[in-house]
Amino acid sequence: MLATPLAERMRPQMLEDFVGQEDVVGKESALRRSIDQGIIPSLILWGPPGVGKTTLARIIASKLNRPFYALSAVSSGVKDVRDVIDKAERSGFFGAGNALLFIDEIHRFSKSQQDSLLAAVEKGSITLIGATTENPSFEVNSALLSRCQVYVLKGLAQSDLDRIIDRAIDRDEYLSKIGLEINEREAFYKLSGGDARRLLNILEMVVAARPNSKFAIDNKFVTQVVQENPAIYDKGGEQHYDVISAFIKSVRGSDPNATVYWLARMLAGGEDPKFIGRRLIILASEDIGHANPTALVLANTCFDAVHKIGMPEARIILSQCATYLATSPKSNSAYKAIDEALKMVKNGGALPVPLHLRNAPTALMKDLDYGKDYQYSHSSPGNFSDQEFLPTEISGQKLFEPGQNPRENEIRVRLRAWWKEKYGY
Repeated sequence: MLATPLAERMRPQMLEDFVGQEDVVGKESALRRSIDQGIIPSLILWGPPGVGKTTLARIIASKLNRPFYALSAVSSGVKDVRDVIDKAERSGFFGAGNALLFIDEIHRFSKSQQDSLLAAVEKGSITLIGATTENPSFEVNSALLSRCQVYVLKGLAQSDLDRIIDRAIDRDEYLSKIGLEINEREAFYKLSGGDARRLLNILEMVVAARPNSKFAIDNKFVTQVVQENPAIYDKGGEQHYDVISAFIKSVRGSDPNATVYWLARMLAGGEDPKFIGRRLIILASEDIGHANPTALVLANTCFDAVHKIGMPEARIILSQCATYLATSPKSNSAYKAIDEALKMVKNGGALPVPLHLRNAPTALMKDLDYGKDYQYSHSSPGNFSDQEFLPTEISGQKLFEPGQNPRENEIRVRLRAWWKEKYGY
């Protein structure tokens, strides 16, 4: 085997070798025409891991023959950005053209770090190419985003993965010489998850693990090798989902010790703290809900703070919120209610809105009895009227059931007073 990883050896150097993403870099695409003309805007490449964001940035720099600088938002700060901009501006003075600055995982940059790019992008000192696995509408400052063209890269299809495997077997300086035989590929598809880098890492690992040179690779062998080497699962892979699952279930299970342990595992593994923050917001409604409505407020505040502060201090904010949620009373009543309602909508279709609930902005609608007999709740004693709000076909149905906890017991008392037999009287 060679020292350079297979994924790096097979990294495309030209657009003609770039696999997938026809909508973005196909011969008739707008970006391809811009590249061919030698003029490109600042870009944000949005897509899952391993679909070619970094590779595409390098190919663009090579094609345009411009100075190329690369930073990772994980390990770079404002000073690093300013140093690169200074170098880029100096290189431009010598006729090299404005430089390309590639920032991997740009969604991890704080607001101040993203702001440090604005002036250089506006002046044209650099052409920015940012790569992100997160929706840039949420993760990139609006001022910076407005100066960039966003391109969406998709997970690779099975046909794309086949091309990558075949090309590696045919062209790689090592694999092309060993007479590699692959009888089944389904495990490669499943375990790679549309990620070219992971696919090639798996292929390289499986080849190294063969018992002999005549051994034909099948699904069982691929699965066995990968399971014995969990390091192949990066933060976008199966271990990522296993750990976040353990974290979620620890919060739901009210165990603050396990909660903070799995939180530490994610942070130590390089997980995006904003991803964790989003999960906490979901947990606050899905598993706590009405039992403690303040949980949602705190989780949302936590996400905002993490977005502003960044690591390493964000770990403290995440720990506070996660342990608060873990030790909070639990309820999934809101979660169960909306799922039950969605099931009813799916099975029953779009039932008509009762006439008394319809808006009547025109005389014709009033003539058709739109809004007739509607009872304005605030004109009734206690600001409540026991009229029916559901469609006639499902009148009297109960979709929301309060949980068994102090706060929702109070809600249950109110519902019983209002709706009588529907809630137990």
